[in-house]
Amino acid sequence: MKYSTMVFPMATVNFSVPDEIKDAFNEAFKGKNKSAVIAALMQDAVEQKRRRELTHAAVKRILDRRVSAPRVASGEIETARRKGRP
Repeated sequence: MKYSTMVFPMATVNFSVPDEIKDAFNEAFKGKNKSAVIAALMQDAVEQKRRRELTHAAVKRILDRRVSAPRVASGEIETARRKGRP
């Protein structure tokens, strides 16, 4: 038994992909530990999804706040900008 499987619990994942993708993957990662490559890609995908969810939540909070934000005419904004500049 490998040290890595004794320290870190490992699962077996089976999934189907088109032959072209499998062949391209095997060519791109020739000589590499393909299980480690797949695990890293899966970890990246999980992190990307987490960041997308955080981004969507932040955008939703901003849009929700805009609903109750005071309305200001563009002329008032321009005046405020000029007054605030030295």
